[in-house]
Amino acid sequence: MNYDYLLYLAIILISTKLLGLVTRRAHMPQVVGALVAGLILGPACLNLVHGSVFLNQVSEIGVIGLMFMAGLETDTEELKRSGLASFIIALFGVLFPLAGGLGIAIACHVASPELSASELLQNMFIGIILTATSVSITVETLKEMGKVSTKAGTAILGAAIIDDILGIIALTVITSMADPSTNILFVLLKIIGFFVFAILFGVIFGFVTQKWISFDPRPNRRHVILAFAFCLLMSYCAEHFFGVADITGAYVAGLILSHSTKREVIYHQFDTVSYLLVAPVFFASIGLKVELSSMSDNLLLFTALLLIVAILTKILGCGLGAKMMGYTSKESLQIGIGMISRGEVALIVANKGESLGLLSDSLYAPIVVTVVITTIITPIFLKLAFKDKK
Repeated sequence: MNYDYLLYLAIILISTKLLGLVTRRAHMPQVVGALVAGLILGPACLNLVHGSVFLNQVSEIGVIGLMFMAGLETDTEELKRSGLASFIIALFGVLFPLAGGLGIAIACHVASPELSASELLQNMFIGIILTATSVSITVETLKEMGKVSTKAGTAILGAAIIDDILGIIALTVITSMADPSTNILFVLLKIIGFFVFAILFGVIFGFVTQKWISFDPRPNRRHVILAFAFCLLMSYCAEHFFGVADITGAYVAGLILSHSTKREVIYHQFDTVSYLLVAPVFFASIGLKVELSSMSDNLLLFTALLLIVAILTKILGCGLGAKMMGYTSKESLQIGIGMISRGEVALIVANKGESLGLLSDSLYAPIVVTVVITTIITPIFLKLAFKDKK
C-alpha cells in the first residue's frame, strides 16, 4: 500500500497555513495563500505533490462543505429587504460576465475554431465562471471603512446573495446540457423538481430536527453530524436523481438550515472540520492542476483578456443595473467594484466544470490568475471608490 498521501496531506496543510498567514498579514484573504501554496507545490514550481484519487475525493468533499457553509451564511431576511434593486443589479452582474466570458473564449478559440454544440458549452462555461462573486472580501473591506450600512453597501450585500443563486442555476443548466442526449425542457423540469423536492425534504428534516432539539436542547456534536449527513444526502440526491450539480444540493441544504436555532453551533463546529482538512486540500488542489510551463502565447493573451473582461463586466453590468434603479453614479461605481472579487466561488465552479469535461486542465492557470488578481485589487479599488473628495 502506498502511503504517500499522508506525506502530501501534511505538506499541503503546513504550506497552506503558513502562506495563508503571510497573505493575511498583507491584508489579503487566506485563500490567496492556499492557492499560492498549491502553485508552489505542484508542477508549476517545485512539483513536490502530485494529484491522486484520494486528494480529488477529499477536494470534492471540501467543495461540498464550502457551499454548505455558504448556504448557512445566507441572510434570507437581507435578501427580502434588498428587493427588486438587488435582483436587477445581480441579473446584470450575471449577464454581462456571461456574455463577456463567452465572447472572449470564442475569440481566443479556447475550445475549438469550429464551434460545435459541445465547444459552445465549453466556451459558455468560461462565462459561467466569471458570473461568480465572492462578497466576503468586500464585506471585510466595508467593515474596516465603516461603510457596510451605506446605501451602496446594502445593495452589494443583497445583490451578492442573488448573484450566487443565479450563478448556481446557470451552472446547473450548463452542466445538465453537457449530455448531448439531454432535452433542455426536461432539464428545466428536473431543476424545478429538485427545488420542490428540496422544499418538501427540508420541511420534513426541519420538523425532525426541531423535535430533536426540543428533546435535547444542549449544543452537542449530534446536531452538526445530522446537519452534515443532510448536506451529503441533498448533494447525492441532486446529482443522482435530478442531474443537478451536487454543490447546488449542498448550498440548498445550508440555506434550509440557515433558519435553524442551532445554525451558529452547526456553522462553527463544521467550520473546524472544513478549516482542518477539506478546505485547504481543495484550494491547494486547484493550484496543483496549474502548469504554467504549458501556457502558449495564445493562452497568455487569453489570460490577460480574461482578467480585463472579469473586471469590466462586473463594474459595467452591476453599475448599469444600479444606475437604472436610481443609484447615483458614484454609488453605482462603488457597487460595481464591490462585485469584482471572484474568490473561492469561481474556483468551485471551475473545479465542477473540469470534472465534467467542460474545462480543460490548460485553462486552470488563467482562471487561478484571474481569481487571485481580482481578489487582491477589489479592496484597493473599493477604498478609492469610497474615498471622500477633499
